[in-house]
Amino acid sequence: MGGACVMGLARAGVGNLILADLDGFEISNMNRQLFAFMHTVDKHKSEATKEICLTINPQMNITVHHADWADHVEEAIEQADIIVNGTDDLGASLLLYRTAKAMGKTVIDAYASPLPSIYVTKASDPMPEDRMEYPTIGTEWNALSEEQRSQAFLREAEHVVLHSSSRKYIDLDLAGEVAAGKRSRMSFAPMVISTGMFMTYEAIAGILKKPHGADHQGWFFNPYEAKIEKPKNSILAAILRPIVRRFLTKIMGD
Repeated sequence: MGGACVMGLARAGVGNLILADLDGFEISNMNRQLFAFMHTVDKHKSEATKEICLTINPQMNITVHHADWADHVEEAIEQADIIVNGTDDLGASLLLYRTAKAMGKTVIDAYASPLPSIYVTKASDPMPEDRMEYPTIGTEWNALSEEQRSQAFLREAEHVVLHSSSRKYIDLDLAGEVAAGKRSRMSFAPMVISTGMFMTYEAIAGILKKPHGADHQGWFFNPYEAKIEKPKNSILAAILRPIVRRFLTKIMGD
């Protein structure tokens, strides 16, 4: 999603980017990542992305961080007009959100969902770990246990199932294995790229100081029925939450 957003921003003419990633491109990235090509395999993701962006616009100013990005996170967020969270790591996400909140910055993000989604969290909004009740509050971002990571993922899965029709468009047996930690998360290029484009729209709105289309709870786009799915009201959500938890427990086989 982050790469798709970067591509959209570069094509839209955004001139200044700060990119951070840990590793290099692999063959397995070909199914979804826009900067993954045969000639970028084994190249560091941020460096390869920078090189390609500069072939789009040689005048872009792009700063790159590698595995030491956490050492530069305060400086990077202070410099940025808007932050896009393209990581799939809970600890990295917590570091981004906590730092952004402390500095009064906005974060654009998406749910781990089979449907494209988008949400925008301002510094004054509840952070995802608060509103989705992650068991991480009070724990340093780099000191999370596997149990905390697992439970946080389940809380996000609960939100996705509760507030969208995602369950209708996936293999529930496979989804149960993902939720149980027995299988890595699945990816589908149209979903990933669509989500990245939603991120681009919100990033440009933030850069231009225009109103955002999404709030901190966000929404899901259902391309199969061509409609937007917004969060249910709090009363209905409270009624349905126990049912959703039982459903997730069932598909996990535990």
